Amino acid sequence: MKRLLVLFDIDGTILLSGGAGRRAILSALADETGVSEAPLDHIRFDGKTDPQIALELLGAVGAAGPIAEELIASLIARYLVHLESDLSLNAARVTVMPGMLELLDLVEAEERAVLGLLTGNVSAGAALKLKAAAIEPQRFRVGAYGSDHADRAALPPIAARRAEPLFGRVPGGREVVIIGDTPADVTCGRSIGAVSIGVATGSYSTQVLEAAGAHATFQDFSEPLRVRDTLLSLTG
Repeated sequence: MKRLLVLFDIDGTILLSGGAGRRAILSALADETGVSEAPLDHIRFDGKTDPQIALELLGAVGAAGPIAEELIASLIARYLVHLESDLSLNAARVTVMPGMLELLDLVEAEERAVLGLLTGNVSAGAALKLKAAAIEPQRFRVGAYGSDHADRAALPPIAARRAEPLFGRVPGGREVVIIGDTPADVTCGRSIGAVSIGVATGSYSTQVLEAAGAHATFQDFSEPLRVRDTLLSLTG
């Protein structure tokens, strides 16, 4: 039985998609609403789930009345079509973060650990981005995604429940580590007492991630052995 669930965020943590995600969702928005020109630069995508982003974008372009779940689902479906097309054309612009491949290997090699994902991407979008970076999605044995819930804070309990067959119980507390680049990654696991590790390879500094309550922070993961050792020391 396993004793440690390590959940990685994708965008800004494992990789950068070269803007593919933003281009794809804005193209999908134009498809669904006919609005191709709108002041949307103020809407941040980092730390949010895809459904949350879709809801904010639809609201920003004045979608009439309460925004139906069907409209959000349709927007996400169009987004996935555009994302696949964009990544096929611009795969060379996808960047894996420094030391990340080595860190994934080190975590995967830990006998007691399970490699997993915790991301705001819907599951199909997560797979597209990982494949564009030549990372096999199947490496991640457990995952929780924006397609599971629009609220990022709801995702850690979902991931923990999905890990139950590997642990013989639902893991919690220091048995779960969440690694990400935003304050939302740091705070989302509090309901299950998860350990959080912040990395400043996205838009937030180590100081901001520390202030959010990260148990450890790194400028980047260019020293993967040190990151692995810190992770293990935090989880006993």
